[in-house]
Amino acid sequence: MQEHKKLPPTILFIFGGSGDLTNRKLVPALYNLYLDNYLPEQFIIIGVGRTSFGSDEEYRNKLRQGVQEFSRRKDELEQKWKDFASLITYHELDLSDDATYQKIISWIAEKSASWQTKPTIIFYLAVAPQLAPGIARKLSAQKICEDPSCTRIVFEKPFGHDLASARELNQLLSGIFAEDQIFRIDHYLGKETVQNILAFRFANALYEPIWNNNYIDHIQITAAETVGVEDRGSYYEQAGALRDMVQNHVLQLLCMIAMEPPTSFEANEIRNKKVDVLHALRKIDTEEVHAHAVRGQYSEGWIKAKKVQGYRQEKNVSPKSPAETFVAVKFFVDNWRWRNVPFYVRTGKYLHEKATLITIQFKSAPGYAFPKEAAETWRPNRLTISIQPEMDIRIRFQAKRPGPDMILNPVDMIFSYAEAYDGKEPEAYETLLEDVISGNQTLFMRADQVEAAWKVITPILEAWQNRLPVDFPNYAPDSWGPEDAEALIARDGHHWVTLPSKIKE
Repeated sequence: MQEHKKLPPTILFIFGGSGDLTNRKLVPALYNLYLDNYLPEQFIIIGVGRTSFGSDEEYRNKLRQGVQEFSRRKDELEQKWKDFASLITYHELDLSDDATYQKIISWIAEKSASWQTKPTIIFYLAVAPQLAPGIARKLSAQKICEDPSCTRIVFEKPFGHDLASARELNQLLSGIFAEDQIFRIDHYLGKETVQNILAFRFANALYEPIWNNNYIDHIQITAAETVGVEDRGSYYEQAGALRDMVQNHVLQLLCMIAMEPPTSFEANEIRNKKVDVLHALRKIDTEEVHAHAVRGQYSEGWIKAKKVQGYRQEKNVSPKSPAETFVAVKFFVDNWRWRNVPFYVRTGKYLHEKATLITIQFKSAPGYAFPKEAAETWRPNRLTISIQPEMDIRIRFQAKRPGPDMILNPVDMIFSYAEAYDGKEPEAYETLLEDVISGNQTLFMRADQVEAAWKVITPILEAWQNRLPVDFPNYAPDSWGPEDAEALIARDGHHWVTLPSKIKE
């Protein structure tokens, strides 16, 4: 086993311990951290939920099935599972009942006495967002989180439904916890390729000098999914793609690309730089939203040889729903570095390929020194960062085709994670959970970040709420979204870049 930094004894409470998130993501991630010796030497997991299990063993068996189905290390399940499972207990309790928190206090006291030290206590709220404020109030009333040095609380998105509710939630939490105790999880930020953006930009002298409007023509961010809303119809009716994806995931990727160089990798320094980007994003006037943002909703159709129903026919969805399942927006970052460089972002359900892709398109080099035949295949340089499903970074440059004539071809130089490193990359939740346990907040959103992101999309939300769509549904499954999304970028003389493997021009 590898040796890692020594962490203090820790108790992890998972509220919603019988839920889907725990089964699919949290426990498989924790098991991988255990296999790699990243967990504290003294560590226990206490699941709390309303589902009844006959025994801890029955609960552990359910979690084992989750690891078997969802873990990247399922082939190592027999090695250490029994030892890991012995760290897990489950309690059927009502999180709205004061007696539940009295029991929690008692368990903490017992373990503290047994370990002969004050452990780090983590409360992971793997529950519906509307339950989180009530749980926070209960923790406060029972004075469980009064010591910010050793208690932490983890929230899953969404962080509010709009700017007003985000502010209200932040005010509530700041009245109960110190900001250093609050971990707002955005799982996109735990992905290896996303973290590598900072290393790529700031650890290589080759790129930072050209990372500005003198050399970069425009930037694209695509977060495309090949699935529909599945069983999340009731959630999507209230959220839509703008809230679900753009307000958090997509804007966070934009911040990583556009932020200024940090003076250190201290958590608040990184987060300060991200907030600066959000503050610099040009606010779109409500009356001008139609020129900068496009929304779409999928119809019935076929995807990957499978017949699928339209969004309005999905479970718990209104037959006249105005909820968008696709969004494309053109942003500008109004500072010296990015003056007049458009940032095009798009995200949607039931699109042609599953892909999260960042494209930096550079300005064309002058071609006057080359003969006319070279100009026919002339392409500007491009940097493509693929986050999923492939994890790679590729640079497109011009090279001469073999032969007597000066004919140029665009070629790619590729760095692939799968080829460069042995073993599978850690899942995003592994990185994020390790950071929660060690107290590192670099990859977690701060209160002012959350509110700044809501401010960016509020004019779009307001415009769309006041003008109901007249053309929904307006794109077919297995397409790249509505035609208006193509027009949005084509007006500026550009086109959307698809998966790296399909970059052909």
